[in-house]
Amino acid sequence: MNTSYLASAIKQFEYYKMLGEKAIAQLPDAALFWQYNEESNSIALIVNHIGGNMLSRFTDFLTTDGEKPWRNRDAEFEDSFKSREEMIAHWNKGWDRLLTTLRDLRDEQLETVVYIRNDGHTVMEAINRQLAHYPYHIGQIIYIAKMAANEKWEGLSIPRNKSGDYNTQKFNQEKSRRHFTDDLIKANRGY
Repeated sequence: MNTSYLASAIKQFEYYKMLGEKAIAQLPDAALFWQYNEESNSIALIVNHIGGNMLSRFTDFLTTDGEKPWRNRDAEFEDSFKSREEMIAHWNKGWDRLLTTLRDLRDEQLETVVYIRNDGHTVMEAINRQLAHYPYHIGQIIYIAKMAANEKWEGLSIPRNKSGDYNTQKFNQEKSRRHFTDDLIKANRGY
């Protein structure tokens, strides 16, 4: 990997992975399996879907269709996890597949055509498709987690009523080329 596009895409995915994990960590186990109604998804169902999608899309990414014959998308929306640990293991398996694949890509492959359900995409288009898809679902996870945690919720980005403080901090730094997630991921890792 040697493009700013690929590096940026990886940072974006890592950022949304971190947001999902921070939201999930704030909840008791039972809240991970709660559904508002029959038509809505629990966090566990969303995690199952995201993981299944990642495994399908990014296994043999350059050589096989992204919708693998072994994938059962409909089953991703049925309860299958028995515990938080099982759910997190599936989450990590999907993210590991995605991030390993992206880290192995090279500039010259960005215009290579890959297929998802026989629809051709350049590698860049396929990555962009997932950069829209996964954050959409991470937003759902955060929304459900925020409702479930209620007054115990701890914000994941700029704290409420602290935008001015955050802007002051940012504008006190020298201008430089950096990714917007650098400070957030650094803070999350405790550097």
